Amino acid sequence: MSEICKCATAEAEVLKKSGIDTELIEPVLQKYASVEGSLITILQHAQDTYGYLPIELLNYIALRTGIKAAKVLGVATFYAQFRLEPIGKYLIMICQGTACHVNGSEAVQAAIEEYLEIKDGQTTPDGLFSIKSVACLGCCSLSPVMMINGEAYGTLTPEKAKTILADIKAKEAHD
Repeated sequence: MSEICKCATAEAEVLKKSGIDTELIEPVLQKYASVEGSLITILQHAQDTYGYLPIELLNYIALRTGIKAAKVLGVATFYAQFRLEPIGKYLIMICQGTACHVNGSEAVQAAIEEYLEIKDGQTTPDGLFSIKSVACLGCCSLSPVMMINGEAYGTLTPEKAKTILADIKAKEAHD
Protein backbone atom coordinates (compact mmCIF):
# COMPACT_ATOMS: atom_id res chain seq x y z
CA MET A 1 0.00 0.00 0.00
CA SER A 2 1.43 3.38 -0.99
CA GLU A 3 2.10 6.12 1.55
CA ILE A 4 -0.70 8.25 0.05
CA CYS A 5 -3.18 5.38 0.43
CA LYS A 6 -2.12 4.82 4.06
CA CYS A 7 -2.58 8.51 4.84
CA ALA A 8 -5.93 8.65 3.03
CA THR A 9 -7.13 5.56 4.91
CA ALA A 10 -6.10 7.08 8.24
CA GLU A 11 -7.79 10.38 7.33
CA ALA A 12 -10.96 8.49 6.34
CA GLU A 13 -11.05 6.90 9.80
CA VAL A 14 -10.70 10.32 11.46
CA LEU A 15 -13.53 11.66 9.30
CA LYS A 16 -15.76 8.67 10.07
CA LYS A 17 -15.35 9.30 13.82
CA SER A 18 -16.53 12.89 13.26
CA GLY A 19 -19.59 11.68 11.34
CA ILE A 20 -18.30 12.14 7.78
CA ASP A 21 -18.41 8.90 5.84
CA THR A 22 -15.93 9.13 2.95
CA GLU A 23 -17.51 6.06 1.34
CA LEU A 24 -20.27 8.38 0.13
CA ILE A 25 -17.92 10.19 -2.25
CA GLU A 26 -15.68 7.23 -3.03
CA PRO A 27 -17.32 6.59 -6.45
CA VAL A 28 -16.65 10.22 -7.43
CA LEU A 29 -13.05 10.01 -6.23
CA GLN A 30 -12.50 6.74 -8.07
CA LYS A 31 -13.80 8.32 -11.26
CA TYR A 32 -12.12 11.74 -11.05
CA ALA A 33 -9.16 11.61 -8.63
CA SER A 34 -6.64 11.07 -11.40
CA VAL A 35 -8.38 13.22 -14.03
CA GLU A 36 -6.57 16.51 -14.62
CA GLY A 37 -8.76 19.55 -13.97
CA SER A 38 -11.51 17.70 -12.09
CA LEU A 39 -11.09 19.28 -8.64
CA ILE A 40 -14.15 21.53 -8.97
CA THR A 41 -16.27 18.56 -10.03
CA ILE A 42 -15.07 16.59 -6.99
CA LEU A 43 -15.77 19.52 -4.66
CA GLN A 44 -19.26 20.01 -6.14
CA HIS A 45 -20.10 16.34 -5.58
CA ALA A 46 -18.67 16.45 -2.06
CA GLN A 47 -20.72 19.53 -1.17
CA ASP A 48 -23.86 17.99 -2.67
CA THR A 49 -23.22 14.91 -0.53
CA TYR A 50 -22.35 16.54 2.79
CA GLY A 51 -24.02 19.94 2.46
CA TYR A 52 -20.72 21.76 2.91
CA LEU A 53 -16.97 21.13 2.72
CA PRO A 54 -15.42 20.52 6.13
CA ILE A 55 -11.67 21.21 6.26
CA GLU A 56 -11.00 17.57 7.18
CA LEU A 57 -12.81 16.46 4.02
CA LEU A 58 -10.75 18.89 1.92
CA ASN A 59 -7.60 17.34 3.39
CA TYR A 60 -8.89 13.89 2.49
CA ILE A 61 -9.66 15.01 -1.08
CA ALA A 62 -6.14 16.43 -1.31
CA LEU A 63 -4.65 13.12 -0.20
CA ARG A 64 -6.81 11.09 -2.58
CA THR A 65 -6.16 13.31 -5.59
CA GLY A 66 -2.50 14.11 -4.91
CA ILE A 67 -3.32 17.84 -5.11
CA LYS A 68 -1.71 19.99 -2.44
CA ALA A 69 -4.09 20.75 0.43
CA ALA A 70 -3.42 24.49 0.03
CA LYS A 71 -4.62 24.34 -3.58
CA VAL A 72 -7.77 22.39 -2.65
CA LEU A 73 -8.56 24.92 0.08
CA GLY A 74 -7.74 27.77 -2.31
CA VAL A 75 -10.25 26.52 -4.87
CA ALA A 76 -12.89 25.88 -2.19
CA THR A 77 -12.54 29.40 -0.80
CA PHE A 78 -12.20 31.19 -4.16
CA TYR A 79 -15.53 30.11 -5.63
CA ALA A 80 -18.68 31.47 -3.96
CA GLN A 81 -20.56 28.23 -4.69
CA PHE A 82 -18.58 26.38 -2.03
CA ARG A 83 -19.34 26.50 1.70
CA LEU A 84 -16.92 25.58 4.48
CA GLU A 85 -19.61 25.73 7.15
CA PRO A 86 -22.92 23.89 7.38
CA ILE A 87 -25.98 25.86 6.33
CA GLY A 88 -29.45 25.92 7.82
CA LYS A 89 -32.36 23.84 6.65
CA TYR A 90 -33.57 26.93 4.76
CA LEU A 91 -30.98 28.83 2.74
CA ILE A 92 -32.19 32.37 2.12
CA MET A 93 -30.44 33.97 -0.83
CA ILE A 94 -31.13 37.68 -1.04
CA CYS A 95 -30.53 39.30 -4.41
CA GLN A 96 -28.46 42.48 -4.42
CA GLY A 97 -28.41 42.95 -8.20
CA THR A 98 -29.12 46.35 -9.69
CA ALA A 99 -32.91 45.95 -10.09
CA CYS A 100 -33.27 44.54 -6.58
CA HIS A 101 -30.97 47.15 -5.10
CA VAL A 102 -32.87 50.10 -6.54
CA ASN A 103 -36.17 48.54 -5.41
CA GLY A 104 -35.14 48.13 -1.77
CA SER A 105 -33.25 44.86 -1.31
CA GLU A 106 -31.02 46.41 1.37
CA ALA A 107 -34.05 47.20 3.54
CA VAL A 108 -35.41 43.68 2.95
CA GLN A 109 -32.08 42.15 3.95
CA ALA A 110 -31.86 44.36 7.05
CA ALA A 111 -35.37 43.28 8.10
CA ILE A 112 -34.53 39.59 7.61
CA GLU A 113 -31.28 39.94 9.56
CA GLU A 114 -33.11 41.73 12.37
CA TYR A 115 -35.95 39.17 12.42
CA LEU A 116 -33.59 36.16 12.48
CA GLU A 117 -30.95 37.91 14.62
CA ILE A 118 -28.12 36.87 12.28
CA LYS A 119 -26.04 38.56 9.59
CA ASP A 120 -25.15 37.66 6.02
CA GLY A 121 -23.26 34.38 5.92
CA GLN A 122 -24.54 33.20 9.31
CA THR A 123 -26.93 30.48 10.43
CA THR A 124 -29.51 30.72 13.20
CA PRO A 125 -28.55 28.85 16.40
CA ASP A 126 -31.40 26.37 15.82
CA GLY A 127 -29.94 25.51 12.39
CA LEU A 128 -33.15 26.49 10.63
CA PHE A 129 -32.08 29.50 8.53
CA SER A 130 -28.94 30.73 6.78
CA ILE A 131 -28.63 34.05 4.94
CA LYS A 132 -26.51 34.62 1.85
CA SER A 133 -26.40 37.87 -0.07
CA VAL A 134 -25.93 37.17 -3.80
CA ALA A 135 -25.11 39.32 -6.81
CA CYS A 136 -28.09 38.25 -8.92
CA LEU A 137 -30.80 35.60 -8.88
CA GLY A 138 -31.95 36.31 -12.45
CA CYS A 139 -35.47 37.27 -11.36
CA CYS A 140 -35.23 40.99 -12.07
CA SER A 141 -38.92 41.35 -12.89
CA LEU A 142 -39.72 40.22 -9.33
CA SER A 143 -37.36 42.67 -7.63
CA PRO A 144 -36.60 42.83 -4.84
CA VAL A 145 -36.42 39.05 -4.62
CA MET A 146 -35.13 36.34 -2.34
CA MET A 147 -34.88 32.63 -2.94
CA ILE A 148 -35.41 30.08 -0.20
CA ASN A 149 -34.27 26.56 -1.06
CA GLY A 150 -34.78 27.26 -4.75
CA GLU A 151 -38.21 28.95 -4.48
CA ALA A 152 -38.34 32.62 -5.48
CA TYR A 153 -40.28 35.18 -3.47
CA GLY A 154 -40.65 38.52 -5.22
CA THR A 155 -41.87 42.07 -4.95
CA LEU A 156 -40.71 41.97 -1.36
CA THR A 157 -41.08 44.54 1.33
CA PRO A 158 -39.41 44.17 4.72
CA GLU A 159 -42.79 43.20 6.21
CA LYS A 160 -43.58 40.66 3.48
CA ALA A 161 -40.16 39.02 3.91
CA LYS A 162 -40.67 38.68 7.67
CA THR A 163 -44.15 37.20 7.11
CA ILE A 164 -42.71 34.57 4.76
CA LEU A 165 -40.12 33.60 7.38
CA ALA A 166 -42.74 33.57 10.15
CA ASP A 167 -44.85 31.20 8.04
CA ILE A 168 -41.87 28.87 7.59
CA LYS A 169 -41.15 28.98 11.33
CA ALA A 170 -44.79 28.18 12.11
CA LYS A 171 -44.78 25.28 9.65
CA GLU A 172 -41.61 23.90 11.23
CA ALA A 173 -43.12 24.19 14.72
CA HIS A 174 -46.06 22.00 13.60
CA ASP A 175 -43.94 19.36 11.82
